[in-house]
Formats: sequence, C-alpha cells, structure tokens
Amino acid sequence: MDSLFFVRLRLGLAALLCLCATSMVEAKVKLPALVSDGMVLQREQPVKVWGTADAGENIQVKFLKRTYTATADENGRWSITLPAMKPGGPYTLQVNDLEVKDILVGDVWLCTGQSNMELPVGRVTDMFKDEIAAYENPNIRQFSVPNIFDFHAPQENLPEHIAWKPLTQENVMGFSALAYFTAKAQYEKNGVPVGLIKSAWGGTPVESWISEEGLKEFPMYINDKRQYEDDNYLKSVQQTAAIASSRWNGILYSGDAGLHEATPWYAADYDDKDWKTVNLLSREWATNGMRPINGSHWFRKDVEVPQSWVGKEAVIRMGCIVNADSVYVNGTFVGTVSYQYPPRIYTIPAGVLKAGKNNVTVRLISNGGYAEFVPEKPYKIICGNEEVSLEGDWKYRLGNPMPSAPGSISFFYKPVCLYNAMIAPLQNYAVSGVIWYQGEANVGRRNEYAALLTAMISDWRRTFHQPELPFFIVELADFLSKDDVYGRKAWAEMREEQARAAEMNPNAWLIRNSDLGEWNDIHPLDKKTLGNRVSDAIEKYAAEKK
Repeated sequence: MDSLFFVRLRLGLAALLCLCATSMVEAKVKLPALVSDGMVLQREQPVKVWGTADAGENIQVKFLKRTYTATADENGRWSITLPAMKPGGPYTLQVNDLEVKDILVGDVWLCTGQSNMELPVGRVTDMFKDEIAAYENPNIRQFSVPNIFDFHAPQENLPEHIAWKPLTQENVMGFSALAYFTAKAQYEKNGVPVGLIKSAWGGTPVESWISEEGLKEFPMYINDKRQYEDDNYLKSVQQTAAIASSRWNGILYSGDAGLHEATPWYAADYDDKDWKTVNLLSREWATNGMRPINGSHWFRKDVEVPQSWVGKEAVIRMGCIVNADSVYVNGTFVGTVSYQYPPRIYTIPAGVLKAGKNNVTVRLISNGGYAEFVPEKPYKIICGNEEVSLEGDWKYRLGNPMPSAPGSISFFYKPVCLYNAMIAPLQNYAVSGVIWYQGEANVGRRNEYAALLTAMISDWRRTFHQPELPFFIVELADFLSKDDVYGRKAWAEMREEQARAAEMNPNAWLIRNSDLGEWNDIHPLDKKTLGNRVSDAIEKYAAEKK
C-alpha cells in the first residue's frame, strides 16, 4: 500500500516538473494580428515590428540575415525598427521562438471609408465576372479590419483571429472591389507586391474616423461622443432597441395572413385570382395616396418555362428592393436579403422548375419610407444562356400594414469610435498612403466636410507618424434621378467640398468618379475604371516624388 502511494507521488512530481519545464520554454512573446503570416511590409521605409512580452524579457528578431534586439518595458511592450527594404519575398521573420512566414515587401495601402470602399468583389461580378474568375495573384494580399467600435480610448490591438489573405479564387470575393482593381493595376504596372489593409464600414460619417484630439475644433462632436462613454448606457439603449425591434417584427409576423392561412400565399397552388394587378415597378401599391404603407406586401407572378429547363439549376434576379424580401419559386424558398442595397441574386435548385407554368412569389417588408422594386435593374430567371423576364404585371396583396419600424442608434456612426477601434491599432504599421472613399453619409452636413476631412488628414498623419502621408480622395459618384433636383444639387455641392479638401491639403488628390455613377444605385459597379484612376494617381505621385 505504502509503495503504491510513493509510486503515485513520484509520477505526480514528474508530471509537475514536466509541466514546469514546458511552461519555461513556451513563447511569452505575442505579436499583433497585423504582424502575421502572409503580411506585406512597406518598401523603402523604416518598418516597425512590435508586440508584447513579460516585462524585462529580451526579444531577438531575425530578418534577412540580420538580428535586432529589444527588451520589453515595464508594461510588456517592445518594438524594433527594420531598415528600408527593396521589394521582394517571400521571407521569414523570427521573433524569439515565434516564426512569421511568407512575408512580402511591397506597397501597403490603407483602404478606408464607407460602403463603396467596403463593397466586395462579389458585388461587382455582373460587370466583371469573367475577368475576376480568371485572375489570381499571391503577390496581392488583403487584411480586413473587423467592424468594431470603442468610445473609451484609442486601442492598441485588433482581434487575434484576423489574417492576411492572398488574392486567390477562394478569397477574392471578399476583397474590397475598389482595392482589388487598384492593386491589380498597380501590380501590372510595376510588379511590386501589394498589401491592402481594408478598414471600412458602410454608412459611417467622417467624424467617426477622427480621434478626439483631431476633433478638438469641433466640440459638438466631442460632446456627442461623451454621451456614449458609459457602457451601461450603451447596453441599456441596445436592449431597448432590441426589444422594440423584436416586438415590431413579432407583430408583423403574427398578423401576416400570407404566412398563416391554411394555404400560405407563397404556395404554388394558391389561388390569387382576386388579388389586385399592379406593375412591378410602379409605386401605387406602396402608398395610401398620401403616405407610405409599411409592413408586408405580397407579389405573385406566373411565368412559362421551357421543357429544356426541367431538372436544371437556375438563377432568379429580383433587382434591388426597398427594404427586405423573401422569394419563393413554386412554393420553395430560394433566398432573402434584409436591407435594400444588395442585388437579389438567388439560386433556384435543380428540380424546382417545371415545364409550363411556374410561380414566383415575393414577400416584401417595408420598414419605413416608400417601398419599391428599383427600376432599371434585372428582373428575370436565367437558365444557361436563356432567360424569362419577370417585369410587367404582378398580382398584389397587402399582407400586414404596420407603422414605421422603431428607430435605433447606430453607435458606429458616432464620433471617434471607429478611429479608436479600427485606425489606432494600425498606427505602428508603415503604409504607402490612404485611399479614402467616403462622403455619402455627410452630404446633409456638407458645409463642414472640407474642414472635417482636413482635420482627419492631419489626425492620421500624426497617428502614423508620417507628416506627408498621401491621401487619394475618391469623388462621390453621380447618383439620384434627374427629377430629384434638390438631391442632385446636394451631391454636386458635396463633390465641390471634396475637391476643396484636396486643394487645402498637400499630398492630397481628388480621384474623378462622378461620371461612373448609376442614378439608381448608391453603389455603382464600375470599380475597375475607378481603380485604374487611383492607380494612375499613385503612379503620378510616385514619379513626382523621385
């Protein structure tokens, strides 16, 4: 009995000693998400590598046959600076016992702004499908900063799970479309690797991207930010908004006869002979004559499909819809989108379509304002090289009328919070310049835009320790119907403010974009021509700098 006890004791001590030995050799050094496999380092500039470790720990960095040393300070922070390098790679960086692989040296661009910068390649395939499908380039890489905000202070770190991604067919659809075409044009011109840091968030105003220090001449915005520094207040507002939204959606659902009758209105065999007939692109169904009708609207259309489509997969295009939709084909649910901007492109599974009459049903949800099917967009079913139009008359019935959905505060639209969370953590990373596509959210306050953008440019130059950091400012694209005289005037004046900002700041250029717009889409597809223009401006700047 005693011998068994001592055997167990010895085994326990051995395990403990093994655990201690393992912990002694474990890497104490931590690297930020940006300093990771596949990263692109800025050429021809000193480049900082940084991280954390135990206070006082010695750090040894090996790169390109040279060794650099540092010691973690009392807060555990350390950094070293690599000398300016020529383009090249792939290389490996050794930091104590950590290894960072597949590093390139080239040009790094901070691609930022709102949704037209965020817009992914997958959204422009209508115009560039074949070109995108035929192109891969491991020398072009993107690092996508997640959409996060913080009202307290500039943050030092990003979430650890983010990774640099090479331009492959597996990754390409998530690349910023504008950044993709800019990088592609750049690489074709000079063969230099390109790193794209995408830090963008749809709908955000310029003041969200400026630090509190940068906004010191705009006290109203600082005071606005002050309201949201209390986490308990933020949580209570979010909870209240969530409850209000849940109640609105619950009432919408429970009162929608189209979902609850014995035969649902999306069923293939539902009898819609008593429904009103409307033109899909009219807006008569969306109003009571004086104000919009919010809630659920139902549309049904029968179309003829040829025998050759039977058993095949097809695609249904329902243009763009304000606001949300669910689409059914022959009673089968094929897709949904919850807000107005994305194109509705849904796959109809093989076996759903039949020869002869087929039914398409759309349940449209209007949250506020006037609902509509956006004109001059594709409305059709496509199978191979054949298509059937869905334009013209549809059967219509109101499902459940509702008041406008309750509003909520989009905290990420508020001052400073995106600078703190999505720009400040990048400040140690050397970049070649900034590509800025933003302004739609500030049209209503355009009189102050040039001053705000100038404040942001100065702010970021201070943040990145680059007093001459170049900014390529993308002009707003043309938008809105010719009948919207006031709206078009406002957008034209906003473009003038963007031009004024470019003139007010050295090393800032306005990239022409107004001619590439689409009147019915705030997200025009032609990001290729725009990317080529950004690339041309970059090349011109580089030539002038030599």
